[in-house]
Amino acid sequence: MWGIAVCLVAIIFVIMNHWVYSWRNPKCNGKLPPGSLGFPVIGETIQFFTPHSLYDIPPFIRKRMDRYGPLFLTSLVGQKVVVSTDPEINYAIFQQENKSFVIWYTESFLEIIGQKSMMSYHGNLHKYLRNLILHLVGPENLRANLLHELDQTTRRHLHSWTTLGTVDVKEGVSQNLRGNFKAFMDGLISFPLNIPGTAFHACIQGRKRAVKVIKDVYRERKASKMRGNDFIDDLIEEVEKEETILNEAIAVDLVFLILFASHETTSQAMTLLAKYIFDHPQVLAELRKEHEAILRSREKEKSEMITWEEYKSMTFTHMVINETVRLANIVPGIFRKVVNDVNIKGYTIPAGWSIMVVPSVIHLNHDKYENPLAFNPWRWEGKELHAGSKTFMAFGGGVRLCVGADFAKLQMAIFVHHLVTKYSWSVIEGGDVVRKPGLIFPNGLHIQIAEMNN
Repeated sequence: MWGIAVCLVAIIFVIMNHWVYSWRNPKCNGKLPPGSLGFPVIGETIQFFTPHSLYDIPPFIRKRMDRYGPLFLTSLVGQKVVVSTDPEINYAIFQQENKSFVIWYTESFLEIIGQKSMMSYHGNLHKYLRNLILHLVGPENLRANLLHELDQTTRRHLHSWTTLGTVDVKEGVSQNLRGNFKAFMDGLISFPLNIPGTAFHACIQGRKRAVKVIKDVYRERKASKMRGNDFIDDLIEEVEKEETILNEAIAVDLVFLILFASHETTSQAMTLLAKYIFDHPQVLAELRKEHEAILRSREKEKSEMITWEEYKSMTFTHMVINETVRLANIVPGIFRKVVNDVNIKGYTIPAGWSIMVVPSVIHLNHDKYENPLAFNPWRWEGKELHAGSKTFMAFGGGVRLCVGADFAKLQMAIFVHHLVTKYSWSVIEGGDVVRKPGLIFPNGLHIQIAEMNN
């Protein structure tokens, strides 16, 4: 009996050893980039998620760059990943979209964002869904409709802040449903363990509640036949077409994606934007100069609303926005899946593996930006402010450039306009910024705000 037990232990030991060896030495028709895959399944996930300061390249990335160079392999949440910090490689990856590389997200991300989300589709279907969203947040609709809506909403929210005593900027700039979105950034890139107490479980519960709200609105609008002249109407109209590829499930996930992006990522950027303005009086002075000039010009036209021409004229404001999102690096990594074996700079990335582009390494590169850790909007003077490049990918790149980029920048510009021309404030508490790896404000950014006596 004892002999059988010893044999079983020996067999298990051999199997485990073989499993670990196979994991750490994957097959490859060529030479793999240097790096370590860590232990099976867990890989180097724990190190990747270790909290760190906003103001530098993530230690996880920097340590491996110093040891292995700009291209290295690792393993995150059970997936073998090649990390690229090389701007030339990153640019080539974005140019090969839907050819050698396709969009990829972790299982946990897709479960939360939605399996029917635009992010899970490629080719013509992705283009079709992207065009639907552009109909909502593209420049034409921003100019015709959303500009005035955002202007009115921002005025109302900022005025309401003055009645609260103190306000947490992150919560203040967030939209409705914030309770359902609150835990998302911790769970988006996590092990998909749907067990109470895990970040993933909290995300899934939040998604269920948010989706119920969206479905209720969608079905109520569809049943009432009353038009609201908004994106929901556009989706219902598309779903009801005879030869449509859109259905209710895809439509709901599309709305969920828009709400999530506008809530979480934009509110993070706007909070950091406010912090940078609060911390840099010279930036505030330049912003006030620009926006007070707009007000003086507007008095001649006897108008109170921001116009599209005024928005486009906010040159320094856009310099501040670019500098904010450069330093924010809200997206810790941009993932792609390798379709076929790819040869890059003498290395082979096997088909089925993932590759992660790390924007922060480019944005904080001393060779690309002078004193890169400093908040300096003037560095953008005379440069293109509305496009991505090899050295600026705050909104992604290639055909997957963030569809909501123009919407986010418009929100931020309108927020700045009213904040600097109508209000005075002081920071009461908070302002610390941490990554884990998403951007978080552990103690918020609490301010006292009052209307100025003009």
